[in-house]
Amino acid sequence: MNAETPKAAELSLPQAFLLLATNDKNGKPEVPLFALRTTVAGAILAELDLLGAVGLQGKYVRATGTDPTTDFQHELELIRGKSRPRTPKWWVSVLDSRAEVQSVYEGMASLGIVEHVGEKHLSRFRPVRYPHKDHAPEAALLEKIEAALSGAPADLEAPDSEATDAEAPDSTKPGAGAPDAKPDAKPDAKTPDVRTTVLIALLQAAGLLGKLFPAADLTRASELARDYWPTRAAEDELRLTRLAEEEAATL
Repeated sequence: MNAETPKAAELSLPQAFLLLATNDKNGKPEVPLFALRTTVAGAILAELDLLGAVGLQGKYVRATGTDPTTDFQHELELIRGKSRPRTPKWWVSVLDSRAEVQSVYEGMASLGIVEHVGEKHLSRFRPVRYPHKDHAPEAALLEKIEAALSGAPADLEAPDSEATDAEAPDSTKPGAGAPDAKPDAKPDAKTPDVRTTVLIALLQAAGLLGKLFPAADLTRASELARDYWPTRAAEDELRLTRLAEEEAATL
């Protein structure tokens, strides 16, 4: 890994998920495209939530007023600009697009993590793929997840960023809307960090965790996916899509 390549902890959640969901050699997704797009949408909401830029107030996603540095400024402005608040599921459906996925891929390509391969060649169009160019970030992510899964199931806790309207985050405070943390408390080296926990929930929602880690406790991972509002919204959307496909197959 060169000095300009982000470490695992520095990757955004959409980048980390997409990296693990892509075959490192041929650059093709390891999950169906609909699952890739929907989970990336959930990952974008999770990223903005952990940055304190948005939060769940009652049933609706609202911007907190915090203005963090993020690659997802456009998506944050969409949430801020809505005259009426919307549910997490509604936002997942809006952010569920090929353009969002490609934007995350291209961001990693600019960092030298993946390579943009495909498009027009000898007057023929080939599908765009993103094989891994630097394997160190993926290896670091897998190591962190494996360490988290090897610990006690109770150590895996979904972020508690849900607030009622009466308990809305104070947007004047840094990290408003993000999971609570005691400033003087030293992190337990054995306790998974919140981003790793959320990434586990995203992988489970997409149906990828068991493929990457066959020995993982999928029951606890499923609970995580349901307990955290961005992953729950993505999982609900994926469930509806899968049901629709199953019904269409029987016609």
